Amino acid sequence: MTDPTTWDPTAPGVLRLPSGRLLRGRGLSRPLPPGPQPSFGLYLLGHPPRQFGWESRWVRWPDFRLPADRADAADAFREAWRRSATERVELACAGGRGRTGTALAALAILDGVPATEAVAYVRAHYDRHAVETPWQRRFVARLG
Repeated sequence: MTDPTTWDPTAPGVLRLPSGRLLRGRGLSRPLPPGPQPSFGLYLLGHPPRQFGWESRWVRWPDFRLPADRADAADAFREAWRRSATERVELACAGGRGRTGTALAALAILDGVPATEAVAYVRAHYDRHAVETPWQRRFVARLG
């Protein structure tokens, strides 16, 4: 039986960080996955997201680009990482790969993955197409 405060580690889109923390990444253009709802969501979009039935935070982040406010994004990454110790945290953009993968790589760095390995870690454990653009890869590399 899985812990009711976290994700099922075998569920699609769930990334296990080296510390054991679990995060769910997804694309908002797809239906909500089955299973428990998030306790907290971090949404990475160029426009404010719709309202959800759980607490959420929006980072203004246009598709295929970088966060509009990098300090706000860094604060949001720290909040999501901190909350993932005891809550079900999801990160999502429209497609669930570029911005979501980039944010998951940032959280992997917070969890101890070297910045030079974070993109490969997310691609190996979340989605092989995560972190879509060269500038997203450079953004992750510079977080270390």
